[in-house]
Amino acid sequence: MNISLLGIVGYLVGIAALVGLNAVILVWLERKVAGHMQFRLGPMEVGPHGILQTLADGIKLVSKQLVIPDEADKPLFLLAPIVSLVPIFAAMVPLPFSETVQAWELNIGLLLIIALGLLNTLGILLAGWGSNNKYALLGGARAVAQILAYKIPLLICVMTIIMMTGSFSLRDIAIAQKDTWNVLYQPILFIVYIITVTLETNRSPFDFSEAESELVAGFHTEYSGMGFSLFFLAEYSYMFIAAGLATVLFLGGWHGPWLPGVAWTLIKIYSIIFLMMWFRWTFPRVRIDQMLSFGWKILLPLSLINFIITAGVLAL
Repeated sequence: MNISLLGIVGYLVGIAALVGLNAVILVWLERKVAGHMQFRLGPMEVGPHGILQTLADGIKLVSKQLVIPDEADKPLFLLAPIVSLVPIFAAMVPLPFSETVQAWELNIGLLLIIALGLLNTLGILLAGWGSNNKYALLGGARAVAQILAYKIPLLICVMTIIMMTGSFSLRDIAIAQKDTWNVLYQPILFIVYIITVTLETNRSPFDFSEAESELVAGFHTEYSGMGFSLFFLAEYSYMFIAAGLATVLFLGGWHGPWLPGVAWTLIKIYSIIFLMMWFRWTFPRVRIDQMLSFGWKILLPLSLINFIITAGVLAL
């Protein structure tokens, strides 16, 4: 596939605009969902129904000074939020929004997104280590424990879908669901996927790496200003990517009646994100040992048994 330099620049500008706009929308939506679930209104003052409140908060964060602790490892401290955010731009590239709207079709696009998702955990670990703060270090260590317990079930989910469709291409996986979505064949696998990506994106009730009630703010305890905002920008962007991947793997991608493919893709993505926000304001945070036991003792065997059954059905 030949892409001109102008086309590459256009893709990068489009992805950057999508990342920024998505963060503005999701932060506002998070506050509104939280407010209405708690019988409040949420932000209402800046713009219609508070729609510009996120923009105002972003300007405030950019204008604040980035304070670096004296005992921190300065290179790692500054590198951590960049490591969390920059891979997002590459992960957005193979994500298809319709049969024709895709930055770049890669035959290993699924593997690329899974691999780049690991760099978010690396950024959290660097933040915890570089801050030279006991709470931040505990948050970074927890992030590594979480990803070890839940990445394996996530990979098994992905491998099952690859086995069913015979392709690593996200576009091919979506096209294969033109008539029937994978979620109808694999409802349990879909549930396992949603649980694992909720944890991988550091969302409650699995947000152990920041756990305000235990670790102050965890890995970003020492971050302020732009460094703090970059971590939040990365979190909401990874939510979008995780929901986009769920849309392609289980919900038929852009397929749907009447509306254009892009509209259906965005509806499905933001529906899954709303579900993840619903989790945050419904379930209490569990203990770290309960979370690890759930991953190793329940999700791993469940996904593995499902994989074996699927392989047997396909073989027959």
